[in-house]
Amino acid sequence: MAPAPILDSIVDTIEPRKETLPLPEPARQRLFKAGIDLSEGYPYRPSVPLYLQDVYKIRDEERPYQDAGARADRSKKNLFSAATKVTDLTTHIGTEIEGLQLKDLTPQQRDELALLIAERSVVFFRNQDLTPQQQKELGEWFGEVEVHPQTPQVPGVPGVTVIWPDLFTLERPADFRRPGGASNWHSDLVHERQPAGITHLHNDTVPPTGGDTLWASGYSAYEKLSPEFRKIIDGKYAVYRSAHPYLDRQDPNAGPKYIERTHPLVRVHPATGWKALWVNRSMTVRIVGLDKAESDVILNYLYDVYEKNVDIQLRFKWTPGTSALWDNRITIHNASWDYGGRHPRHGTRVTSLAEIPYYDPNAPTRRQALGLLDDQEKSDLGVTE
Repeated sequence: MAPAPILDSIVDTIEPRKETLPLPEPARQRLFKAGIDLSEGYPYRPSVPLYLQDVYKIRDEERPYQDAGARADRSKKNLFSAATKVTDLTTHIGTEIEGLQLKDLTPQQRDELALLIAERSVVFFRNQDLTPQQQKELGEWFGEVEVHPQTPQVPGVPGVTVIWPDLFTLERPADFRRPGGASNWHSDLVHERQPAGITHLHNDTVPPTGGDTLWASGYSAYEKLSPEFRKIIDGKYAVYRSAHPYLDRQDPNAGPKYIERTHPLVRVHPATGWKALWVNRSMTVRIVGLDKAESDVILNYLYDVYEKNVDIQLRFKWTPGTSALWDNRITIHNASWDYGGRHPRHGTRVTSLAEIPYYDPNAPTRRQALGLLDDQEKSDLGVTE
């Protein structure tokens, strides 16, 4: 399949890179079973847009969105009763479900899974028999599937991104001191007009040791802040940028520039109604209305709250055929590259876009809503029994 831009209106493009590697055997078998045509090479890369203005036009209109978790049975009885085991992996974040195949979930179970992800931030399913097509179909249930203008994709299945760190290091060399892959704290697609909701990563090939992924809870990061500090950031907006830069058509000699959009620092999840801190060190640029020095101080503190409180984090060890589904609205994540390219790692990712981020001053925190406040928290908040 010849490279082409994701939109016909994009005419100024750069031909994509063509490097590839031998596919790991588990990945090859999975793709073959799914009927993926590998005869013209793998992965497929779209033609890369050259200019910033063209990329801004991608999905630059408000699109209808209904959160699947908001319409779910709050007890999640259909999902839980069909599972053989449900395990919360830490107190604040992460749940693993056993005995279910994602491809077989009913509409009710899909909605309840969306609610569980909204409550627990990330949910894991091991031993999944799942094609890229089935992965995309599930993603479409949760929202519009994002088709990226330049990342590698599964041939013939637009919106299913290939996650193959060994391939990425051909384009951006990595080593022990400068690790490759997604080895930094971030949240996906924060620059979109309607940023990412649920991301589903299915890893068919993983290293025998290492390659873990870490997640941190935005609900809990916000709850770590004092009530007085929360007042500083509540209702404030920040600028969020894309991972990839482009040239400005009006001033191409100025060098690469990023897509930037403005969203609230603290947002509310539409399914739970809980507040979450929504910043990440990789792609949050500045707080609107503050001087750079002021913004940097506050943002660096917020990054540290997210990244350094291990009690609000989860570190997950993958096994082949595992799916992780997490909510980018309430988490950041970080993929460890400690295996250093000594063993293959390959997976496919589908991201469902969600609502325009919003803040509600009357929304509770997760701990407030669940009745988990300790005596000190109640005193700080002025809560009386």
